[in-house]
Amino acid sequence: MSIPTNTAPDFAVSPPAATVPPAATRPLYWSVRRELWENKSVYIAPLIAAGIFLFGYMISLFTLQRRMRRAMALEPMAQHEMIAMPYNIVIGIVLVTAFIVGVFYCLDALHGERRDRSILFWKSLPVSDRITVLSKAIIPLAVMPLLVFVISGIAQLIILFLGTVALLGHTRSVEALWSHVPLFSMWIAQLYALITIALWHAPLYGWLLLVSVWARRTPFLWATLPLLGTCALERIALGSSHLFSLLKYRVVGWFPQAFDVEGTSIDPLTAVSLGKFLATPGLWIGLLYAAGFFVVAVRLRRYREPI
Repeated sequence: MSIPTNTAPDFAVSPPAATVPPAATRPLYWSVRRELWENKSVYIAPLIAAGIFLFGYMISLFTLQRRMRRAMALEPMAQHEMIAMPYNIVIGIVLVTAFIVGVFYCLDALHGERRDRSILFWKSLPVSDRITVLSKAIIPLAVMPLLVFVISGIAQLIILFLGTVALLGHTRSVEALWSHVPLFSMWIAQLYALITIALWHAPLYGWLLLVSVWARRTPFLWATLPLLGTCALERIALGSSHLFSLLKYRVVGWFPQAFDVEGTSIDPLTAVSLGKFLATPGLWIGLLYAAGFFVVAVRLRRYREPI
């Protein structure tokens, strides 16, 4: 007599669910976002500068009609310079403010995380030193120029609107205002200028980031005193100022290379000199120095500990 054996019931085995690859973490994107979250002055300072100028311009609207009548009596080029002056001043103020903020941001970008010991936390994350340094370099080289372009463009629109409202009833003045303020051409020229400035200032920001990751304290002094001391020593010992001229050229030398300063047209696009700018040896030499500074900054950060 056979004894029936207990057999386990058959269960239908479902095929394994298709694995969904995890979403890309995009470490560079989130590293840049982190810099903006932690450094609100990057966009607040240019906004404040533009707001102060707009407040002053609103006060000057009381004399705008008289100034427009005075401008219309001038020669065409002088008339254009006088009418377009507020639009050029506002982007100049925002640009200078952003440059100052960018300098102090770079000096504190890699030094601050060592000072507050947050470098221990950030190094525990799966973010390489190369991504970290690159994200900090992107702020002055890409993010801040874009912010300057947007903020100054909006401010120029507000200036044009306020000026038009203040001149209502004076048809000739309104026509002169709109004819001498070609906003679209101005924005294209300004975007080109901001790109050239970022490329031209790349070695400056690279040097500041390098000092930020190297110096144990007072990175501002380490970044400036050796250069200024060398300039003073050259002046005293040799009676020359070649290093000072080189530093000045690196700060403001982009303009005569990127634009034709001898132009007499009111259209800003006619002054653009892209070929001359790309053919300037100082541009490419500076970019090589910038790349070297960034590489050294990456290597130094690998071995840096909290202060």
